[in-house]
Amino acid sequence: MKTHWPSIVAPVVALLSVPAFSQIDLIAAATPIGMRIVASVALIAVLFAAISAAVHHAEEIAHRVGEPYGTLILTIAVTVIEVALIATSMVGDHPKPALARDTVFAVIMIVCNGLVGLCIVLGGLRYREQGFRAKGVAAYLIVLMPLSVLTLILPNFTTPVGPIYSVAQLTFVGIAVLALYFVFLFIQTIQHRDYFADLSDQDSPIGSAAFDRRMMTNLGMLLVALIAVILLSKQFALLAEAVTAAADAPEGMVGIAVALLILMPEGVAAVRAARSNRLQQSLNLALGSSLATIGLTIPVIAAVSIFTKQNLLLGLEGKDMVLLVLTLIVAALTFGTGRTNILSGFVHLVLFATYVFLTLLP
Repeated sequence: MKTHWPSIVAPVVALLSVPAFSQIDLIAAATPIGMRIVASVALIAVLFAAISAAVHHAEEIAHRVGEPYGTLILTIAVTVIEVALIATSMVGDHPKPALARDTVFAVIMIVCNGLVGLCIVLGGLRYREQGFRAKGVAAYLIVLMPLSVLTLILPNFTTPVGPIYSVAQLTFVGIAVLALYFVFLFIQTIQHRDYFADLSDQDSPIGSAAFDRRMMTNLGMLLVALIAVILLSKQFALLAEAVTAAADAPEGMVGIAVALLILMPEGVAAVRAARSNRLQQSLNLALGSSLATIGLTIPVIAAVSIFTKQNLLLGLEGKDMVLLVLTLIVAALTFGTGRTNILSGFVHLVLFATYVFLTLLP
């Protein structure tokens, strides 16, 4: 197999560019506007190239180790990027206590409505109906529902004051969320891994990877790419905030921008799988992202919040709670039969459009 040189070069270039970007203030008025524009475009290009390279190497590793470990590796790689983007913003000069909530909610809405809806519609237009393993998707949903409520709805109804958990409450919720996610991983990777295999692969054994030179290269480049993205994430978060403020857009758009950046390469992989009539793989990527977003991001962000003694605003506003609950109900109905068509996909796309519209015009 030929070496995919862009995926080798991109992480190295991104890592080497970190010192240059750290010397340029992308939002300071004293920085010439031309330099700010060029640097901003370059930052986004370098970030996207590094993220794409990370996903490529994760997919290469996934191909070697087989399902369900394949999509799990890709999901965790993307979640590491998300945690870095949120954590670096929380400990900056201008803390953003609502960024974690906005980003986690944005990921759930983008994945469970936008990405899932697009995959179902594209697959339905091509194949009329597509099948998946209902037991596997049910496992995702039965964990996603309590995780969503514990982290995004329940904080509004706690004492002494919501939508912020006390230190004790935040500690308990962080541990509970992490425990739920690890139990899910046990089900996915050990006890019932057949629930998450693609329907066309039901007789295929789980892959095993030989740690040869190519495998080690993929692992090394994945690590380099993730480190580069983590180091560049703070600059991107500042840029997204500045653009949102300049456009007089709601603060929730920052969370959408961050979520779109980290989900774009993974979304491409999910859409490609759906168009190849591998809907189960698409759902593993999409729903797995939602679970990892809450199950891994919230505990880490909670720990950062407690350690830095900064408030972590988690509870959603009323309209967002309604959208979240409606999304979970529709998802349960969509995936209850083991078959999908364009109607259910279109419903999810309408919910996603509603979310974006109400974020812009609350």
